[in-house]
Amino acid sequence: MTGTDASPSDHAPDSPSGSAPETPSFRLAYVPGVTPSKWVRIWNERLPDVPLTLHAVTPAEAFGALREGAADAGLVRLPVDGDDLSAIPLYTETTVVVVPKDHLFAAVEEVSAEDLAEELVLHPLDDTLGWERPPGRPAFERPATTADAIELVAAGVGVLAVPQSLARLHHRKDLTYRTLDGVPQSRVALSWPAADEAPDLVEEFIGIVRGRTVNSTRGRRAEELKGRKEQKPAKSGKPAGTGKPAGTGKPAAGSRTSGRPAARKGGTGGSARGGRSGKPRRRS
Repeated sequence: MTGTDASPSDHAPDSPSGSAPETPSFRLAYVPGVTPSKWVRIWNERLPDVPLTLHAVTPAEAFGALREGAADAGLVRLPVDGDDLSAIPLYTETTVVVVPKDHLFAAVEEVSAEDLAEELVLHPLDDTLGWERPPGRPAFERPATTADAIELVAAGVGVLAVPQSLARLHHRKDLTYRTLDGVPQSRVALSWPAADEAPDLVEEFIGIVRGRTVNSTRGRRAEELKGRKEQKPAKSGKPAGTGKPAGTGKPAAGSRTSGRPAARKGGTGGSARGGRSGKPRRRS
């Protein structure tokens, strides 16, 4: 939420409408397991005058927050819900199976989908892998959330397949996880309300998550930097051309005029040495 609770008397006197000028800001929603801290740090370095506000949302709330204007953009999990939202995929997560530390799976590095055939596999209602039915034996009732499913795993009720980031988020000392092969994977994306052209601040964040440098990032800050470069005066001091005063340069190769006098035909002396003239020496 942005805005101010200041009274009219607290507003700047030079404001034509009698209200304080609105400070630009960027609101970023993110779902559990996604860690935007690296991108937020880069944003604060590049745009220190534009505060970035983080909004933690559930997967079910994420798209509604974008549609209702509660967030300018969101780090969500694909697929994106509806044609009124734009999205760019960022990365794909490894899927793991969460088990008690004394489970047989804890003795191996990787588990396959076939290995789950005899296991009771929990399928929470906020599942992020997008499968209709996980491998293994289904639970009698689906847990409401991933956090609830983690509690059931800790109680020895079953196992749980989730993106690795969620396994880390819900880490417990009595649980561990192993890579799970042959199952769907979760893809994280940046999403925002669809438009012919992304807003400047959204474009700035797109550049950050895509690894663009500050000079290549499109948007408001890039335009400011471009304007500064165009206004920078040219350096003075050196004349055009070679940068040396006329007549002081070395003669071109092969020129008849050189720094050494030509030897005289039939004379007794050659070119002068030590800076003396080229005249013959006087006999005593």
